Amino acid sequence: MMPTIACERSVAAGGVGSVDVVALIGIGLLTGVTTVLFGFGGGFVAVPVVVWADAALGADAMRVATATSALVMVVNAGFATAVTPRRVLLALRGSGALLLLLAAGASAGALATRFAPAGPVRWAFVAYVALTIADLLLRPGFLRPRTRAEAASDAPRPLPAVLGVPVGAVAAFLGVGGSVMTVPAMRRAGHTMHLATALANPLTLAIALPATAVSLSAAALPAAADAHLHLVGLIDLRAASALLLGALPVIAVLRRRPPRIPDRTYAWSYIGLLAMVVVAMLLSA
Repeated sequence: MMPTIACERSVAAGGVGSVDVVALIGIGLLTGVTTVLFGFGGGFVAVPVVVWADAALGADAMRVATATSALVMVVNAGFATAVTPRRVLLALRGSGALLLLLAAGASAGALATRFAPAGPVRWAFVAYVALTIADLLLRPGFLRPRTRAEAASDAPRPLPAVLGVPVGAVAAFLGVGGSVMTVPAMRRAGHTMHLATALANPLTLAIALPATAVSLSAAALPAAADAHLHLVGLIDLRAASALLLGALPVIAVLRRRPPRIPDRTYAWSYIGLLAMVVVAMLLSA
C-alpha cells in the first residue's frame, strides 16, 4: 500500500526523506477528504502513515505517530470547523460540558501514551478499529438510515456529556481523534451521516488540542537522535507539515462544494475506510 522505494529510503536515512515528503503530501490530500467527509481530522490516516515514515524509530514510531496525528487533527479539524456553516454548528448548542470532558479525557489519554509500551499501543489501535467495524456491521442503528416518519417523530438527541472522558481518553491514547466513536454515536442518536461527520470536527478539536499540548511538552526520545529525526516533544513537525500541506486545500474546496452522497452509501464508505486503516496498520507492522 505504501511505496516500497519510499519506505526503504525512510529506514535507510532514518527520517522523513524527500521522497517521503512527496508521498506524505499526497496522503495529506486523503486526510483532507476524510476530515470533511468522515470527520476524522486525519487521525486514522495519519497514524499508520507516520508509523511508516518514521519506521527508523522502531517501537517509538507509534508514540510519535499518535502525537503527530494530534497536531494534524488540531489544524485540520480547526480549519474544517471554521468553514462549517453556523447553522450546522448550532446542533452542538448546550454541549459545553461534553467539550470540557472530552478535553479532560484527552489530557489523561495523552499523558498515558508517555508511559505505555509503544508496541501494545499499536495493536490496541488495530484491535479497536476492528472491533468498531464489527460493531457498526452487527449492531442496528448505523447502516440503516431513518425513515421520514421516524425523523418526524423522534428528533436527533445530543450526545450525553458522560461520554466525554472515556471518548477523549481513548481517542488521545490511540491518536484517533474521537470521530470513530462520536460519528456512530451521533448516527444512532438520529443524525444523518452528513451532520454527524460535520459535527465530529469540533468534537475532535476539543480532544486534539490538549493532546497536542501534552505531546509538545514531552521529553525527547533518545531514539530520535539516532534516527536523525528532529522532534518537538513527541511531534514530527516535518511529517505533520507535509500532511497539512496536502490536506488544507482539499478541506477548503470540499467545504465549499460538498459532494452529494446517499446516506446509506455514506455509512458504508465510513466502514470501508476503517477497514483500509486496519490493513494499512497491519502492513506497516
